[in-house]
Amino acid sequence: MTVIGASSARPEAIAAAAEILPRFVEIDALQRAASRAIARACGAEAGFVTASTAAAMTLAVAGAMTGLDRAAIARLPDSAGLKNRVALLAGHRISYGAPVEQAVRLAGAEIVPVGQATSAAEYELAAALDERTAAALYVVSHHAVQTGMIALPRFAEIARARGVPVIVDAAAEYDLTGFLQAGADLALYSAHKFLRAPTAGIVAGRRDLVRAAYLQNGGIGRGMKVGKEGIAGTIAALEAWARTDHEAERRRERRLLGLWQGALAGRAGVLAAIVADPTGNPVERLRVTLLPGEAATTAWDLTSFLAAGTPSIAVRAETLEHGCFELDPCNLDADEARLVAERLQAALDARPGPTPYAAWRSAREAEIWDIDEPSPETGR
Repeated sequence: MTVIGASSARPEAIAAAAEILPRFVEIDALQRAASRAIARACGAEAGFVTASTAAAMTLAVAGAMTGLDRAAIARLPDSAGLKNRVALLAGHRISYGAPVEQAVRLAGAEIVPVGQATSAAEYELAAALDERTAAALYVVSHHAVQTGMIALPRFAEIARARGVPVIVDAAAEYDLTGFLQAGADLALYSAHKFLRAPTAGIVAGRRDLVRAAYLQNGGIGRGMKVGKEGIAGTIAALEAWARTDHEAERRRERRLLGLWQGALAGRAGVLAAIVADPTGNPVERLRVTLLPGEAATTAWDLTSFLAAGTPSIAVRAETLEHGCFELDPCNLDADEARLVAERLQAALDARPGPTPYAAWRSAREAEIWDIDEPSPETGR
């Protein structure tokens, strides 16, 4: 979601950001207000707002290493003499656009992988938690391996028995209370995905760990600071979240899924099925599978065609090599959904490609670094 600006901001968050932008504000006082809002929304003792969930991960790990030791905070990422190991299930060692382990290393810590990519046993976790372990990190993401891992309640129980705090990366998760209830000491969220605030990250949980993480703003967190508009927008988004009729949102989203499914019905080589979110978020998406021999195009060529149009249409594209992609109705209105349906039908009629997947992927990776086209005057 990050590559498309995460989400459209909700009106309450936009209004809060606009109201505070022309004003001066004492940031620590604003963060205290944010802490109260986060505590109410997440069932936490305290919380604060930072630049992103990635920043929250670095700050949470740093806080677990330094506690309230200001000298140690000033010394990071030099972690000599500190507990500086972080246990992480091997199946959670993913990239969310950058490697999870890099966010940990930025704090001066090192990852201790637990188990293998497809399985982890309790004894392997217990063995990884030694006298040098600062924290255990648990990643909840559709990118992570969904089977063979240790469930969070048991993961937390094993870590707690050894006095190791558990940090949960729940960046794109809907449930604001369940991870702390399941045993996490800190839960980290994106403010700009489901919550629809300006770009920001949320740290929620145990007061002592929140305070230790927050103090990193006087150290390595200085470059991760969030603006007053991000804090105010996050507070407004959390308050609006509490007032939201979530069941009504699900009904609205199902109508959009039905619209898309109907638009694809009867298309040769096109299969459209409504699927649940893999991490248990209460949302559904439309999985579109293309059979190239019948559809005369491929899933990856079709997504490139959609992205190149005006307006650009973005899909969830993690499974393209398997010939499918997903359409997400979250935060779209009816007019936007109708436009998606029309563009899908036009793309299928155009039948772009077919391009071999390896060649298509290589071209896409090359485009990532093509940030600035050469000037026609200078060639540079």
